[in-house]
Amino acid sequence: MRRNRSIKIIATLGPASSSPDVIKSLFEAGADVFRLNMSHGQHEHIQAQHAAIRRLEKEMNRPIGILIDLQGPKLRVGSFADGSVELESGAPFRLDLQDQPGDANRAHLPHPEIFEALKPDTTLLLDDGRIRLRVNKADPEYAETTVEVGGILSDRKGVNVPDVVLPLAAMTEKDREDLEFGANLGVDWIALSFVQRPEDIVEARKLIAERAAIMAKIEKPAALLHLDSIIDVADALMVARGDLGVELPVEDVPGIQKRLISAARRAGKPVVVATQMLESMINAPVPTRAEVSDVATAVFDSADAVMLSAETAAGKYPIEAVELMNRVAEKTEKSGPYRLARDAQRVPAEETTADAISAAAREVAATLHPAAIVSYTNSGSTGLRTARERPEIPILALTPQQNTARRLALGWGLHCVLTADATGFSDMVERACRIARDEEFAEPGSIILITAGVPFGRPGTTNVLRIARVHEDDGTA
Repeated sequence: MRRNRSIKIIATLGPASSSPDVIKSLFEAGADVFRLNMSHGQHEHIQAQHAAIRRLEKEMNRPIGILIDLQGPKLRVGSFADGSVELESGAPFRLDLQDQPGDANRAHLPHPEIFEALKPDTTLLLDDGRIRLRVNKADPEYAETTVEVGGILSDRKGVNVPDVVLPLAAMTEKDREDLEFGANLGVDWIALSFVQRPEDIVEARKLIAERAAIMAKIEKPAALLHLDSIIDVADALMVARGDLGVELPVEDVPGIQKRLISAARRAGKPVVVATQMLESMINAPVPTRAEVSDVATAVFDSADAVMLSAETAAGKYPIEAVELMNRVAEKTEKSGPYRLARDAQRVPAEETTADAISAAAREVAATLHPAAIVSYTNSGSTGLRTARERPEIPILALTPQQNTARRLALGWGLHCVLTADATGFSDMVERACRIARDEEFAEPGSIILITAGVPFGRPGTTNVLRIARVHEDDGTA
């Protein structure tokens, strides 16, 4: 099944989309990767979803990526005697460690690490920023605040502390258990929530080793201070705009989104734009015009993937949401402004042989207009370096490694095919031509470009660029 777009689509599974039939429909509608949310799913449910995706993968004969998203250290207030209270702007409000139901004057905040980090004038945001408190007095066991923006506050609402780097690890004990569960299950990507520093990624890497790739979710202001070092140790980024928009002024988020996409692109690592892309389709069969423009903006910016969350996990129209996102991506990529934006965003090649070959393939493609670039890749690095160039033609990533093919399902423009390593130059060319034809990227007479490494089968040796013509009925060159 060939996609007619380069950007990838991630669909979150949940109550509205857990059955095998719906998962298949989502894939056929355009989903390339499935996200399993550990904040809500029980292990037995996640395992059933994983099994359904792998059965579908075998049925469709197409690698499908699976991403599990760890919950991270969620900070929440306790419960209230009446279930909720109304906080009046200007009123005093106390947060403390006393495990007792709250009222209009105080609430339980069971996070001593927050109190240890608070200082006078620190801002506290509750319920996704709907309520804002200003700290007047901070103590290791309580904080006296003033309500700056009031409203209804109910049980277990979230707390954000945008002004402070909290002494919290990115992984809780639950996250460690979920990470081990996912790695043993055989997922392809682990999304790490609330990353603040590169050490958070390093800690996860020690636990997971090479069993899955790590995606750093950028949703804390502190992460922006360490962005380059986080990118160095992560395998991919997610622009998690929900919490970013709570902890930072919302008007800053579009610029940050572009900055993150550009930084990941320079590093040659996939970047995902997530949160509220087609939010209105949770309850409506069509999105707003602004949401369509939001998806198109991510396409124009050359993100590797866009993600649907509640739209497919709990919405009334999960399949329609994927279909709509697929149509928007296809139409945007065919537009003149998209081609101009893609070319304007080109990043300089790094001083490596693999980058030189990938950059040369893009230049030859712009001159000869071949049917496709066929990239032999073992670890996936060569496929991602080719995608980094954002060529104007499709990329076939040929790999003997199933886990590589599944991870590359996230990468811009990569159509992955499992195949044995080439045994020599003639086999390299014949195999590439045959697969390009079988996958309906090339016809007899078409030109393809081939990138590979010699010696064959050794990772990190991309050093060959070959031009070949498909001319025989059996697809050989």
